[in-house]
Amino acid sequence: MAITARLNRLTFNDAGEVRTLFSELIGQQVDESLLLIPPFYTAHGNEIRVGRNVFINQNCTFYDLGGLDIADEVMIGPNVSIITTGHPLEPSQRRAVTIGKPIVIERNAWIATGATIIGGVTVGENSVVAAGSVVTKDVPPNTLVGGNPARVIRPVGDD
Repeated sequence: MAITARLNRLTFNDAGEVRTLFSELIGQQVDESLLLIPPFYTAHGNEIRVGRNVFINQNCTFYDLGGLDIADEVMIGPNVSIITTGHPLEPSQRRAVTIGKPIVIERNAWIATGATIIGGVTVGENSVVAAGSVVTKDVPPNTLVGGNPARVIRPVGDD
């Protein structure tokens, strides 16, 4: 049985087994502080790197062909899609080529419910991606972005 199928049979109460299967899926040991709530979907898994104290809520989809780096302290809400792959705009090339572009989510970022992040994007340290946003460009550090396409709303920080 595929690793993701086994992973998706687990629940919130199976945190240790979830970490073990996720480690097997991505091909590296993850920190004990990782909390991932199934179900979880990925195209491959072996291009995902995850830091310490990362929270991934349920029903997330990570297409990682282009590479996905998730730094320490990141929180990812439910139903988030992180998609590193795409196709050319030219109709004759769409089915012939898949393009992978890396996504980097820096330390202490929060990706809220239902957000979509497209390949080639870096989400800066301490930034927040608002619920339902579609991120097509880099998010500066310490910034709240929202909308489709996501735009800077305001700075964030501890006041």
